[in-house]
Amino acid sequence: METKAKLKKEMRLKRQLELEKKRRNTRILVWSLSAGIVILIVLLAIFWPKPAPFAFQYDKIPTMGAADAKVKLVEFGDFKCPTCKYFSEEITSKLKTEYIDTGKASLSYQNWTIIYDDSYTAALAGLAIYHQNNEEFWKFYDALYANQQAAEKQIWATPEFLVDLAKQEGLAIDYDKLKQDIEQQTYADELDKQNAFARKNQFSGTPTLLINGEKYTGALNYESIKAAIDKALQQSE
Repeated sequence: METKAKLKKEMRLKRQLELEKKRRNTRILVWSLSAGIVILIVLLAIFWPKPAPFAFQYDKIPTMGAADAKVKLVEFGDFKCPTCKYFSEEITSKLKTEYIDTGKASLSYQNWTIIYDDSYTAALAGLAIYHQNNEEFWKFYDALYANQQAAEKQIWATPEFLVDLAKQEGLAIDYDKLKQDIEQQTYADELDKQNAFARKNQFSGTPTLLINGEKYTGALNYESIKAAIDKALQQSE
């Protein structure tokens, strides 16, 4: 009896040892696979080619600043967007003083009309003014954001409002041509291409800012944007 009991105990111990060995081997395998996946992810992050920066013909779009500026900013905005109004009034003015007027950066504007129907009309007006006079576009840019109406889902950016605003600002343009270009949607194809570009590249909202063709993803405040621009300046040297 003692011999049988001893054999059973030895067999039970042997099975336990084998089971523990299998468990240990399984843990080692899982750890090895996990470590391998982590290493693979790290290697992909390091060596996977980054998407090429977006390219623009800066001399073919509304742009302020030196053509040879080291840092090129592009704002995708909507003239009816409250956050774009904030960007224009609180950030663009500071960018102009510190970077644009000093030749370090340029700022270009592209439309991403997502707020309401008359966002499209306002964008058409901006393009019509740009094609008459780039400098006057930026006066209109400031004026339109300064006179932005509070109600997003109400049509206020009518051709009449937009032409009257241009006259009030004394823009050096042909007002009759402006009205005609808005009503006949002269630059609709150009505007549609800008919207399609923003949609294709999954711009989440307005304003979307690009710095040297790369999407800025930081906080929408001047200090954060300033840090990103300074970094881009350093990289360009």
